[in-house]
Order: sequence, then C-alpha cells, then structure tokens
Amino acid sequence: MKRVLLTVALCIAATATFAQKKAVKEAEGLAKSNKDFAEARTLIKGALDNAETKDDPKTWFVAGYVEDQQFSAERTKQILGQTPNEPVMYEALGAILPYFIKAYELDQQPNEKGKIKPKYTKDIKSILSADHVYYINGGAYYFDQKDYKKAYGFFDQYLTISDLPMFKGEKVAERDSNFMTVQFYAAVAATQLGDSKLAIAALERAKNTEFRQNDVYQYLCYEYEQAKDTVNFEKTLEEGLTKFPEEKYYLLSLINTYIYSNRNDKAIEFLNTAIAKEPNNAQLYDVMGRVYEAGVKDYDNAEKYFLKSIELDPENVEFLSNLGRVYYNQGVNKQGEANMINDNKLYQEELAKAKDFFKKALPYFEKAHQLKPENTEYMTALRGIYYNLDMGKEFEDIDAKLNN
Repeated sequence: MKRVLLTVALCIAATATFAQKKAVKEAEGLAKSNKDFAEARTLIKGALDNAETKDDPKTWFVAGYVEDQQFSAERTKQILGQTPNEPVMYEALGAILPYFIKAYELDQQPNEKGKIKPKYTKDIKSILSADHVYYINGGAYYFDQKDYKKAYGFFDQYLTISDLPMFKGEKVAERDSNFMTVQFYAAVAATQLGDSKLAIAALERAKNTEFRQNDVYQYLCYEYEQAKDTVNFEKTLEEGLTKFPEEKYYLLSLINTYIYSNRNDKAIEFLNTAIAKEPNNAQLYDVMGRVYEAGVKDYDNAEKYFLKSIELDPENVEFLSNLGRVYYNQGVNKQGEANMINDNKLYQEELAKAKDFFKKALPYFEKAHQLKPENTEYMTALRGIYYNLDMGKEFEDIDAKLNN
C-alpha cells in the first residue's frame, strides 16, 4: 500500500513539473506570436514561483523574452510610422534585464558532469545588444515627463548592460559618447530624487568621464554639502579647482569654506589667488577686507582692502558700510580705552583719537544712508557718530527718523 501511495505521489509531482514546463512553453509561444502578452506573463509568473521550474534558466529567459516581444511589437509600430503605446513599450523594456541577468547566472552553472554548456546566453546577448540603445530613449522619455525615478532606472540599466561581463571587449561595453552622456543624465536624474546617497554614487560614477565634467563636479559638491559631508565637500571643491582653474565656483566656495571654519590663513591664500586672476573684481577685495576685519582682527589691512573695493565700485552701499564699520568700531574701542584713563590729559588725547575714527566713518555712512535712506542700520551708526562728534542738529534729525 505504501509503495502504491509513493508511486501516486511521484506521479502527481511529475505532473505538476510537467504542467509548469508546459506553462513556460505556452508563454514562449504566446509571446512569439504576439497573441496575448498578459496571459504569457501570468503563465510565466507561475513558473517563476514554482519550486520545480524557478531554478531553470529557460524559465527566466522566457520571462525576459515575453517582455522583449512586447517591447518589439510596440517598437515595430514606431518603425512603421504608427503611434506606439510608449508606456507599455518602455515598461516592457525596463522589465527585461532583471530576468535576463538571472537567466544568464543560471545558464552559466555547471551540469552534473561539471561542465558549463549554456543554452540561452547567445540569445540573451543578442537581445540585450539590440535593445541597448533603446534604454537611452526610455530614460529620455521619462526624463521629459519629469519622472526622474524611472528615468534614472533606464539610464542605470543602460550602464549596467555595458558593464556586464558577457559583453567585455565588445561594442556594447565601449565607453563611447553615448555611455558618457547616459552617465551624466543618470546622475542628473538621481539628483532630483531627494536621495543624496544615490545622487553621490551616480555623480561619482560620472565624474571621471569628460562629458560635462565641470557640471558633474558642481552637482557633486552640492550633494556633499546637502549631506553635510564637509570632508568630501572640500575635497571635491579642491579637485574641481585643479581640473577647472578658470571656474569661479570652486575657488569662491573654498574661500567661503575656509572663512566659515575660521581658517583665515587659507582664506587669505586663496583670495590672493582669486585677486591675481581678477584684479578688478571689487567683491574679492571686500571679502578679503572682511576676513582681515572679523577673522584676523587686522584693521589696517581690512581698511586697505575695503578702500580698494570702493575704488572699484564707489556706489556699492555694502562696501561703503563695511569701511565705515571698521572706522566706527575702532572709534568705539578707542573711546572705551579712553574711559579707563584717570589722567585727564591722556584721556583727552585718547578721546581725540576716537573722534578721528568717527570722523573717518562719517562720510561712508552718510553716503550709504543717502543710497539706502530707509536702512536703520546706517541711521543707527550715524546717530552714534553724530552724538560722539557733538553734532547736535544732525543727531536730532536722525534720531527723529529712527523713532518715526
């Protein structure tokens, strides 16, 4: 009785296995004849999930073949001047590669004699080679629709196919203009997904090819900055400056980085480099003045650079107020020192020095106020100057404006 039951069980198992293999064959036939892709997918899905057929390379090959036939059917319409169903076409194209990668992996397994005798690798290579360029079209299609996740997926599959070991040394693997262009747009698409890790990986992959390399480096700097990775942010800025010395972005960003991290010597060094390249750039002199003023506390050099910025751009209200502030603050400091002196003669001497600084600050704040009469910062500074210089009427006028 037990032998009869065992025989029945074996027959049932064999029948189930046969049914799944039949389903694979039916799916292949439906796809080949372009009859019913939906039914072909249903049949092959059952085989992919079945323990008896899920490790058969043919199952995975047919799954990819179904998608390729759906893609080819729509592409043929396009070739004939008809209107293809693009979402259907590209959804099918995007589904091929994962199936073929698994089919190839299984197809390369040794048989019971330890020999590798692939049955589907040739067809897999042929289909992927023919479809390769269309992954660019798919990426562009979704990129134009601003579906950057799908666009990235297609561009990434194009690059993945180029890197597959089966194509080593062949045309598909060439790092040609298409490859470099796709690397760039894959990285751009990745930057739109709000995932700094993915964007950085895509940009790092793209940065060593020549296509729009300067743009890639700037995107990469931005992503490292967003990720608060200061080490790689600064490293990438330095690499960018080396590769593109004429690009202002890297130099100015490095200067800002050094300023914010209180590395004043480095900031001054790079500012001198920038000034040597652009000796008539008033903004650079102004920044240098601020480094000397706030960072180094060297008011003499701050004054020198602010004066140069005003010489180049005399109507710039920010430059005017920066120089005025240097004089004003020195006046306040000197006045504080004077107030600590008990000897009246020495006190008067130091107070006179303080007033000299206020006098120097006066014309710059007056001009700044003239250019921006509603700015309360400039009016407040003028009120302090008028008070310390005993300019009663002017003090009352500006005080009234502030209190209106």
